[in-house]
Amino acid sequence: LSTRPLNRGGGGGGTKKNYKSQITFALASCFYHVISLISTMAEVEEQGRKPSEESTDDSEEEESEEEPKLKYERLANGVTEILQKDAASCMTVHDKFLALGTHFGKVFLLDVQGNVTQKYDISPVKINQISLDEGGEHVGICSEDGKVQVFGLYTREGFHENFDCPIKVVALHPQFGRSNSKQFVTGGSKLLLYERNWLNRWKTVVLHEGEGTITNVKWRTNLIAWANNVGVKIYDISTKQRITNVLRDNVSLRPDMYLCSLCWKDNSTLIIGWGNYVKICAVKERDPMEMRDLPSRYVEIMSAFETEFFISGLAPLANQLVTLYYVKENSDQMEEEFRARPRLDIIQPLAENCEEISSDALTVRQFQENECRDYRLEHAEGESLFYIISPKDIVVAKERDQDDHIDWLLDKKKYEEALMAAEISSKNIKRHDVQKIGMAYINHLVEKGDYDAAARKCQKVLGKNMELWENEVYRFKTIGQLKAISQYLPRGDLRLRPAIYEMILHEFLKSDFEGFAMLIREWPGELYNNMTIVQAVGDHLKKDPTNRTLLTTLAELYTYDQRYDRALEIYLRLRHKDVYQLIHKHNLFASIEDKIVLLMDFDKEKAVDMLLDNEDKISTDRVVEELKERPELLHVYLHKLFKRDHHKGQKYHERQISLYAEYDRPNLLPFLRDSTHCPLEKALEICQQRNFVEETVFLLSRMGNSRRALQMIMEELGDVDKAIEFAKEQDDAELWEDLISYSIDKPPFITGLLNNIGTHVDPILLIHRIKEGMEIPNLRDSLVKILQDYNLQILLREGCKKILVSDSLSLLKKMHRTQMRGVRVDEENICESCHAPILPSDTAKLFSVVLFNCRHMFHKECLPSPGTIPGAQFCNICSAKRRGPGSGILEMKK
Repeated sequence: LSTRPLNRGGGGGGTKKNYKSQITFALASCFYHVISLISTMAEVEEQGRKPSEESTDDSEEEESEEEPKLKYERLANGVTEILQKDAASCMTVHDKFLALGTHFGKVFLLDVQGNVTQKYDISPVKINQISLDEGGEHVGICSEDGKVQVFGLYTREGFHENFDCPIKVVALHPQFGRSNSKQFVTGGSKLLLYERNWLNRWKTVVLHEGEGTITNVKWRTNLIAWANNVGVKIYDISTKQRITNVLRDNVSLRPDMYLCSLCWKDNSTLIIGWGNYVKICAVKERDPMEMRDLPSRYVEIMSAFETEFFISGLAPLANQLVTLYYVKENSDQMEEEFRARPRLDIIQPLAENCEEISSDALTVRQFQENECRDYRLEHAEGESLFYIISPKDIVVAKERDQDDHIDWLLDKKKYEEALMAAEISSKNIKRHDVQKIGMAYINHLVEKGDYDAAARKCQKVLGKNMELWENEVYRFKTIGQLKAISQYLPRGDLRLRPAIYEMILHEFLKSDFEGFAMLIREWPGELYNNMTIVQAVGDHLKKDPTNRTLLTTLAELYTYDQRYDRALEIYLRLRHKDVYQLIHKHNLFASIEDKIVLLMDFDKEKAVDMLLDNEDKISTDRVVEELKERPELLHVYLHKLFKRDHHKGQKYHERQISLYAEYDRPNLLPFLRDSTHCPLEKALEICQQRNFVEETVFLLSRMGNSRRALQMIMEELGDVDKAIEFAKEQDDAELWEDLISYSIDKPPFITGLLNNIGTHVDPILLIHRIKEGMEIPNLRDSLVKILQDYNLQILLREGCKKILVSDSLSLLKKMHRTQMRGVRVDEENICESCHAPILPSDTAKLFSVVLFNCRHMFHKECLPSPGTIPGAQFCNICSAKRRGPGSGILEMKK
């Protein structure tokens, strides 16, 4: 019913383009539905045009990518039969039914599928207009012979009149069925308002005359808009005032050939289309201060623009306009059969122009014979349904729904977008199925050779349908692309038959060992028969026994099959990093007791850590026994054992001395220092044999032979600083004497002693023993340092003395305050001697209480006689502490 026109852009209303390329050769009316042939003839016609008039292939391709906004279908069934014998002259749309008028004076009531439900013979001549009220209960009909009928569809009572002139239009009050006045208007040479009075008689009022034939009337609420030869008027029936007069723009066009199109968008917005001009008018309330003698309302033109073609009908679509165009060629020699088809455009009105949203050329029956006045555009309010009426055809235009959108995407092979649209609107689509669209997409990708993308989409499209999955796997096998689909096979809740997975593994095993290994790692072992795959790998290893990839994979298969000893054997042979993980995970320590050397050779650090972490499973003695032939490995193990716990391997400390001396001397001295189980004589013997001076010095000092140790430092190391440090550590006066005696004839040693001896030995002892005339390097600096050290000691002592005196005074004051503080005595306190309450029951009598600083209380008469020291008395409880806490006394008398 429609084809997309070529070379159409989003131009404004004033733009002029050559659209000869859009003209299509029309076949005879009996073959109108063969659109493909029409398109072919249009291409032939375009090839015969001049180059300047041709549309480029690029523009055609770009236009073909634009999705149409509307879809079209013919109103068939009863309508087809009617229009074969008659011709449509007008039609009115209601949300319940359609009312069709014909040239032979008949009116048919149709359902939305075009089936005839009622037929009325009104006149022998053309029906000019049919009007319905909002309820669809009353109909008004006028004809070319002057007949006007207004009646109820459920009763024939109403208005019937014959005029002596043609009546072009009739319009019922929207609330005709509910109002008592039953108002309607008719238009011919005059615009007459009919209203039934209280006597049930019809009263007639002339609303307008004298400006030619009334060609169109639209009634909305209280507003009546009509068009005559001069322009468009709007009348307010509630105030009985004419609001405005909108003049016709192109006066050169015959008003009877190019009729005015009127459409109310809402209760206050009127759309006018006349010739090739469109105006959008808004009816507004006038400010009461400005009224005077003016109507209470006025009209403001919100948008006015010129179109490229002649307007046959208008209808609102949200904020846009649906416009039915009659296309007339400029060429006078154009033959009748080559007249252009009508166009249905969606435009966006702007203030002074418009923007084209979409444009469709319609193939209606016998369009070559039609003029502009032969077309009508009616729409159903509340629904996006638009009826294009021509004498021999009625086409219904609908907004495309999501199913139509998906159809278009599939037609353009935009499968991914179609799938996405179907998924988003899965609850709203009716004709399409998400999975079928997905399968079409997969087929398209396979045809293109994009096997990886097709396999990836299988995961999303096939879902949990096992049958579809297996069919796809076999299809990929047929085209030799099992590898592409392998990584997307289901492996969770849904699982295919094991034979499917085994088939893919065998395919990889033939040509791609790495891919085979990857699948074995990624796929759970339950997906396939493990022994079958193990046997297949074994067969390949017979041909290539050293293939590392196959060996590793075989070890993994043994692991899945819980044959851990076989897997461990392969891992150790390959020195594979997963060997330790395998041992830990499956507790294979019993299997590695005889493989400790292999583990150590592979990775000493990891092996030792594992052995030490699992001493309860592999004992230290067992490890030492296994490593006795490899002392370098034994040393690594025992060294880490000693670092963890100095006492665990105590029985091996003697052996460790030789191991440290042989393989790790830097850690020998720390070992000798930290070990409490090391035999010193054996260690001394080994160190002396190897001439390890530092270690020997340490052992000699630890064995009590400090003088020999100091001698070795001075004689063999010749390090005065180390000797002084050693003497400081031992803090022995005899060592200092030996050190001074050894150094007295060695000026460098004397310099070292002078620099370091000041804080440990009186430097005078050294200075007096220095021979006169001996040259000592940096003597002045050394003496200055001695004096500085001495001054520093004096300052330290004075500072400590000040701190001591200050602290003593502070503590004395604190003690005095504490001893002078009052002590609470109440009825709960008792005498420590007689154990009676310390306070008498009658406190008015005289009493005497003695309270010691130790907080023991006595009645004075209960105290024992004073001691031998005159005036001194002590708490007999604390008397064991001579001059202790109870030495002070506090006496209370009353």
